[in-house]
Amino acid sequence: MFTLAEIEQAAELVHRHMPATPQHVWPLLGARFGGKVVVKHENHTPVGAFKLRGGIVYVERLKRERPQVKGVISATRGNHGQSLAYAGGLFGVPVAIVAPHGNSREKNAAMRALGAELIETGADFDAAAEAAARIAEERGFEFVRSFAPDLVKGVATYALELFGAHGDIDTLYAPIGLGSGICGLIAVRDALGLKTRIVGVVPERANAYRLSYDAGRVVPVNTLSTFADGIAVRVPDAQALAIIRAGAAGIIEVGEDEIAAAIRILHEDTHNMAEGAGAAGLAALAKDPKRRQGETSAVILSGGNIDRPLAAMVLSGRTPG
Repeated sequence: MFTLAEIEQAAELVHRHMPATPQHVWPLLGARFGGKVVVKHENHTPVGAFKLRGGIVYVERLKRERPQVKGVISATRGNHGQSLAYAGGLFGVPVAIVAPHGNSREKNAAMRALGAELIETGADFDAAAEAAARIAEERGFEFVRSFAPDLVKGVATYALELFGAHGDIDTLYAPIGLGSGICGLIAVRDALGLKTRIVGVVPERANAYRLSYDAGRVVPVNTLSTFADGIAVRVPDAQALAIIRAGAAGIIEVGEDEIAAAIRILHEDTHNMAEGAGAAGLAALAKDPKRRQGETSAVILSGGNIDRPLAAMVLSGRTPG
C-alpha cells in the first residue's frame, strides 16, 4: 500500500502541525485482563481523534498540487469533519461538511468553530455522503471520501509511532469506520515486518464490515442503531475491505453494553474519556476468545469526542438506547 519511507515522510509533515500522541501501558488494565495492555491515545490530538493526521496530509497535498480547487466537501459524523476543518485552516482551503440530522451537537459545534461550513441533511452517514457528492458537483469543490490514499497514509503515522515504541505487540484491536485506521495499521505492520495480529472491531448493530469480511464482498446493511457513531457505516469501502481481508486476523462484533462497559473501564483505569468508537477496541479485547493470558495487547483509543449528556449516562452505568 505504502512504503515505509512514504509513511515516514507523512509523519514529518504531520509532526510539523501536531505532536506525536502517547502510547501508555496501563497497569490497572494489565491487572484486569492478565497481560500488558498498551493504549494508543489518539484522543490526545488537537481535535480529539486520529483523523486529524489524514486531513493534514490530504489538504497539504491538495494545496500544493491542485491549487485551482475552490474548496473541499465531505460527509462525517464528526471526527473526519473536524480533521478537514482544522487542516483547511492550516492551509487556507475552504471546507464544507455534511453531517446527518441528529448528529452530535458538540461535534457539530467543534466543526463550526474550526471554520467549516456545516450542512445537516440525511438520516445517516451514507445519506450525508450522497448529498456531499452532489453539492461538490454544484460548487466545483473536491469531494473527499472518508477512505482515500492520502487519508490512510496520514493516519498510518499513528501506527508508526505505536509500533516504533512497542514492536512486541501480540494482538492489536482497531475500530473500523470506513477503514482508514486499520488499513494504516496493517500497512505499517507489514512495512516493519512485524507479526502483530490485527483484529478489527465493529458494533453488532453496525456490522457491515464483519458481514463483508466473511462473505468476501461488500455486504451493506440497511439500518444502524449504535451509539458508537464513529463506526456506524452501512456500506463498506471495497478497497478498504480488500486490505482488511488480506491483513487482519478477523473482525469481532461488540454489543452496546460491551462498548459502554469499555468506556467505564477506560475512565476508571486510565482516567481517559473515550467515545463509543474509541472504546470498541477494549470491548473486543475483553471478549476475544483467542486472547492468551500474559500476551501484550494494544487498543486504539481512536477518539474521545463524546457529548456530555451521553458521557454522563454511560458513566452512571447505563447504556444509551
